[in-house]
Amino acid sequence: MKHKNQSKAKSRREFIKNTSMASGAIILPSLGTNAMMNVFNEKKLKIALVGCGGRGTGAANQALQADDHVELVAMADLFEDQLNSSYGNLYEKYKDTGKINVKDKHKFVGFDGFKKAIDLADVVILTTPPGFRPYHFAYAIENDKHVFMEKPVATDAPGIRKVLEVAKLAEQKKLNVVVGLQRHYQENYIKTNSLIKNGNLGKIVSGQVYWNSEGVWVRPRKPGQSELEYQMRNWYYFNWICGDHILEQHIHNIDVANWFIGEYPSSAQGMGGRMVRKGPDHGEIFDHHFVEFTYPSGAVIASQCRHQPGTMYKVGEAFQLTNGTVVTTDAGVAKVYDLSGQEIESISNPMGHNPYQEEHYKLFASIRDKGVINDAYNGAKSTMSAIMGRMATYSGKVIEWDEALASNLQLMPEELNWDSPTPTKPDSEGNYPIPIPGKTNVL
Repeated sequence: MKHKNQSKAKSRREFIKNTSMASGAIILPSLGTNAMMNVFNEKKLKIALVGCGGRGTGAANQALQADDHVELVAMADLFEDQLNSSYGNLYEKYKDTGKINVKDKHKFVGFDGFKKAIDLADVVILTTPPGFRPYHFAYAIENDKHVFMEKPVATDAPGIRKVLEVAKLAEQKKLNVVVGLQRHYQENYIKTNSLIKNGNLGKIVSGQVYWNSEGVWVRPRKPGQSELEYQMRNWYYFNWICGDHILEQHIHNIDVANWFIGEYPSSAQGMGGRMVRKGPDHGEIFDHHFVEFTYPSGAVIASQCRHQPGTMYKVGEAFQLTNGTVVTTDAGVAKVYDLSGQEIESISNPMGHNPYQEEHYKLFASIRDKGVINDAYNGAKSTMSAIMGRMATYSGKVIEWDEALASNLQLMPEELNWDSPTPTKPDSEGNYPIPIPGKTNVL
């Protein structure tokens, strides 16, 4: 007689497997590989968390809920306080489940801790600031681990090329890779994409994508911090490790345009700057960007992102097709209109549907069922799309896809330690160099 939890896990996996194509996850039958041996059925899968901030803690929580036979066995972060906070939150929630099994010796602090944590796991969660992602992803795949990694997957073109190379290796090894572009796992987006692809609305000819908000946290410098520690703590405002908010946040909306059109942009041109965030604690990034992306099919997408308090909030997308208009939002509703502006369809998420959780359901179901999800290619190319947009706003020039992807301008060092110089350095007054259109080299 099967244990109740085993039956529950099996039925959930069967449901996810049967609905995988409808929900947009790409799950292909495995041909078998040494990397996948002994991780199926009811074997307890070991999880390592690399990057213990808020997103990492959330992703670990979702992974622990996604499967009955998993345990967190290792954690790694640059900062001990952050690791301990994450561990405390997860332990408090799961202390009675047996799913938290992180020994003190398996809590790794420092730049090389990620390797030690990954070595102990079957499944790795990569949620550090994005500059580290290509190198952590490479180590995980080279060592036969399944991966959940947050977007974006790099901050520069050399990092993108590395991710694309490692994506091929993951494909060869039949390893699962899910990237945190969760709209691909959100029902109203999945159904809207299917509606567009069936052709009744015609072809996308133009669109607008938005992430306009007040902005995010700032972590001011504290006494005694080295320059490297300060930039690592306040990472959002430094391009080598974050990539600017057009990349870190607005990638979601740019990715939706790529997905719905079925292409990646061939060129970008735009403008941006700093009008509100001007102080040293705001590093070097812009507080607004506007980019015009042109696609091989001829579609043109206008992209807006803004971090300015007191301004209009808007996060979502709109697309004009030859036979109608589609409007999507992350709030869980999509609207379809005919050419006269009359609403003809409304698409909502099912009650309780959580795309962040769905990513992990799909990942663990695929591992159990010997499937393969490989989001790394799209994750890399949508990341590159946003990087190309940043190149356009920083330079004020038209940037072509091929030249952007071929760029050898490397923002993120491959190796760091606490004695390393920071890629970005302040002047004598503590201010950082700000990109100047017409002068800044982006290639």
